[in-house]
Amino acid sequence: MKLVVVGISDCAVSSDPEAQLVTYALGSCIAVTLFDPIARVAGLLHFMLPESTLDRDKAAKNPAMFADTGIPLLFRRAYDCGAGKRRLVVRVAGGAQMADERGVFNIGKRNYLAMRKILWKAGVLIDGEAVGGMVSRTLRLDVATGRLWLREGGVEREMSGQSGGGPIGAAQNGATQTGTTQTAAVPTGATEPAGANTQPAETNKGAAPCLRVC
Repeated sequence: MKLVVVGISDCAVSSDPEAQLVTYALGSCIAVTLFDPIARVAGLLHFMLPESTLDRDKAAKNPAMFADTGIPLLFRRAYDCGAGKRRLVVRVAGGAQMADERGVFNIGKRNYLAMRKILWKAGVLIDGEAVGGMVSRTLRLDVATGRLWLREGGVEREMSGQSGGGPIGAAQNGATQTGTTQTAAVPTGATEPAGANTQPAETNKGAAPCLRVC
């Protein structure tokens, strides 16, 4: 198994069936994952802050640092690898309240709200999420199957849209809010290549796996 490590303020997209995308130590940061079950394309973004207006220079150098520039970039990279917007399964994790017990800065909650706003404006609904609380999280996304594993509080479990829970901040040790798979539209700033929504996975057999990093 090939591990593709996605660091803080980073993202990666792959169609390599032997790869897993992994990101560690999600505190107030948020990871956004994408998976197209037909094209077998998976993507993962680990963004740190909600808005690029906080530092335009840093956003220009590293758009994956911010929700409003990183999320469109993640979608664009997925489309580059052949993903279709109407097939994407979107799941998220993170947004914890770390080293800020009194909630003075609320970076985790601000990140979460910024992400939801961006996806909502684009018509993207979330299939599953594990957000809030005061725990660090690690995610592993299997490119071949789209299976997603979440480690929090020293325990690893498979994450899906059926695991129950409540909204952000509802529990001290992390809250998981879930839904059902929905059609994903294109976030602002992302465009879908012609034919990306109709290209079946079978037509790509024998082709070199795609890997896009931010």
